[in-house]
Amino acid sequence: MSEVYITENGAMLTAENNRINIKYKNGLLESLPVETVECIILLGKGQLSTQCMETCMTKGIHVSFFSKGGRYFGRLMSTGHVKAELQRKQAALYESQFAIDLSRKIINVKIANQITVLRRYAKSRSICVDEEIFNMQNSRKKVLQVSTISEMMGYEGSAARSYFERLSYCIESEFRFKGRSKRPPRDEFNSLISLGYSILMNDLYAEIENHGLNPFFGFLHRDAEHHPTLASDLMEEWRAVLIDSLAMSLINGHELHKDDFIFEDDNAGCFLTKQCLIKYIRKLDEKMKTKTRYLNQVDFPVNFRNAIAYQISSLVRSIECVDASLYNPIQIR
Repeated sequence: MSEVYITENGAMLTAENNRINIKYKNGLLESLPVETVECIILLGKGQLSTQCMETCMTKGIHVSFFSKGGRYFGRLMSTGHVKAELQRKQAALYESQFAIDLSRKIINVKIANQITVLRRYAKSRSICVDEEIFNMQNSRKKVLQVSTISEMMGYEGSAARSYFERLSYCIESEFRFKGRSKRPPRDEFNSLISLGYSILMNDLYAEIENHGLNPFFGFLHRDAEHHPTLASDLMEEWRAVLIDSLAMSLINGHELHKDDFIFEDDNAGCFLTKQCLIKYIRKLDEKMKTKTRYLNQVDFPVNFRNAIAYQISSLVRSIECVDASLYNPIQIR
């Protein structure tokens, strides 16, 4: 099964004889068997025929729409995955001790993963991060002590500031950045991770639905109109592990250069060129398919896509049993 990315404006997707056909403006045609397509992601102005939409909905192929810069617009989906009883339980736990306990586990592991990633890149550059690590570890301890989600989020924010502030010194000097910026991203690093977070959010959204949960009923992140808060919850553990580390590797490995990015007029932000976008998507897809042994909760080789499914299955068990201790957050060694 594969994810299909459409990055060319004007590309047209149709469906016929159990195949999905992609026709590009230059006349080139690509044809894929339906059973090999897991999801379709359109970045820009690609189009789908009615037949293609019907095929995707009946076959359970998720279709997601993004701007060329990675801003998420929405998705095409069927309702065959919905589990009403499970979602009633999920919604009922929003204001509960379960939500507090689950949020504590998520934030605790998020900070732990940030510490691991920061140490790894600081070591490769012989940069001292002792003070930042101390501050982040202190925030992590506080998360285990406080009793409200808002307090936890405060310490999470403090740890994130220390993390990004020092991570900037671990990157090639011409790509240094000043903290986290978004909507729009103001520099190359933030442009990469903003796009990566959007794609990761989409992957989590689809997997959450596949497991019968509602992506909009979160626990850590409070209800927000038009925002899938559960996907945001589950993404926290993966941000540093998948997206931040990929951006660091691509830049420090000299696979991306300054001319791979465009700074739009009127302070509208920094974005990837089309060729850079294609390269980044390919690299992220490769990373997601990579098997690893350094996940604490899994003692056998597993790729990151399967690890996400494992993570959400664990959440389903914890919701069904109303026991946050059954949730196994994904922590790297």
